[in-house]
Amino acid sequence: MTTTDIPQQTEQRGKKKSEDKPSMADVLLAMGRENYRFIRYAETTYAVARQGPAIAVPLRASGRGGTGSLRQQLTRLYALKTGRAPSQSGLADAIATLDALGSDATAQDVFLRAAPDPEVPGATWYDLGRPDGESLRILPGGGWTVQRPSVIHGPLWRRTRLTPQLTTPVRPEHGWEAALGELRSLLPLTDDTWPQAVGWMLAGLLPDIPRPVAYLTGEQGTGKSTAGRMLLRLLEGLAADLQSMPRDEDDLAVVASAGWVLALDNASKIPGWMSDALCRVVTGATSRKRELFSDDDVALLMYKRPSLLTGISVGAMRGDLAERMLRLALEAIADSERRTERDLWAAYREMHGRVLGGLAELAALVWAELPNAATGMQDRPRMADWAELLWALDRVTGWKSLDAYLGEQDALVEDVLDGDTVGKAVRKWCAAAREHRGTAPGEALAWEGTMSDLYPLLTEVRKGEYDDTWPRTAASLGGRLARVAPALRKRGIDVVRGRTGRQRTVRIAST
Repeated sequence: MTTTDIPQQTEQRGKKKSEDKPSMADVLLAMGRENYRFIRYAETTYAVARQGPAIAVPLRASGRGGTGSLRQQLTRLYALKTGRAPSQSGLADAIATLDALGSDATAQDVFLRAAPDPEVPGATWYDLGRPDGESLRILPGGGWTVQRPSVIHGPLWRRTRLTPQLTTPVRPEHGWEAALGELRSLLPLTDDTWPQAVGWMLAGLLPDIPRPVAYLTGEQGTGKSTAGRMLLRLLEGLAADLQSMPRDEDDLAVVASAGWVLALDNASKIPGWMSDALCRVVTGATSRKRELFSDDDVALLMYKRPSLLTGISVGAMRGDLAERMLRLALEAIADSERRTERDLWAAYREMHGRVLGGLAELAALVWAELPNAATGMQDRPRMADWAELLWALDRVTGWKSLDAYLGEQDALVEDVLDGDTVGKAVRKWCAAAREHRGTAPGEALAWEGTMSDLYPLLTEVRKGEYDDTWPRTAASLGGRLARVAPALRKRGIDVVRGRTGRQRTVRIAST
């Protein structure tokens, strides 16, 4: 062997040693596969720690409550194991590979805040947002516990920046009535409104049911925003707060999909787009938005949320939204009874755990009564699930929350018709036609024709009135009539659209 051969052999041994050493991306990939299992939900891959709480974390997006993303957790694991920070390129390669491997992972539901119990029918879970995953479990008729769901058999939670931690519920010493009474003492709600407010809070603990939009209303100085925050924070924690009105439907969809309770402050007016969007928040919707940093992929935003508005007056409401509204009226506060914000929130923070525990105790009783609503109720309004909840609540408490709600719904019909130019015109025309024809009260009045025939008749009865919301054509009148028809029907005016040959017709019958 010559001396010139020695450097060449040393270089070959160093090259072989370098080739045998796994890359940083390979190390991170192995950590991910060893410590996590992967699932698919809503076309997205999530990671679930094999030895940890039942929390599903996204691969890249940041999170809250100590969960973060898989990228953050792998960074932490690598730093603890090696004492060094991983490179951004190594992390990116490992996450991209795990995402590709997870594309054929088992599909599994992931829940935000509320979930059904997969083992006990009628039982529910509520995520407290704790890093250890401990959650509120409510059993029908069997009380409640705070425990950690099984990673395999329990619900999997997802968290966002809008999932703050809640105070741990405390079992009230004097029962749920005394615990909720503490909250009642801080809220200037009317006697008819309070049971409905309790129903709304209970509905917030239930997964996947349509809930009406709670609307806190009252004169200036009744504490609408403060009351709204207290109701919100019972379900979302002390760090939650009311939000300003969104700019458009895309903004509303993003906020609704990321948080549990959609709580908007100072809703002095509800534009048409927002009315439609709130209806979808109540009944459930899926929005598609272009995914960030991609050219042609989309992100799915899914939501069906408890919702809350505060304001003095929302003005004219569309009928479909009015049927999904829950008006919570607040009483005027006497100057001698006013308390400082500091005093109010100190009292609220001190009672928060007891009130949440009392609400859970009442929920266990109501959950046990809910199945009986299927045979116990005779008639159901449009919000049937919500009506059944109030029925069960009344059976447990002896309250009349369902009757109060139905009475408010009837009053909202008048608000809708008074605020809708087409609805007012139809009622005015029916009254004029009845008087002109000499139709006796209770006697049927019927008219049938085309929308082109009806348009000038309705335009004539509102002669001299100006409103920029009046439809400009007969075709647009048809859409407005369809929207206000349910409210008119509740006032004895039936509007039915049909077709005769090639012509579209409309029939108006009034009693």
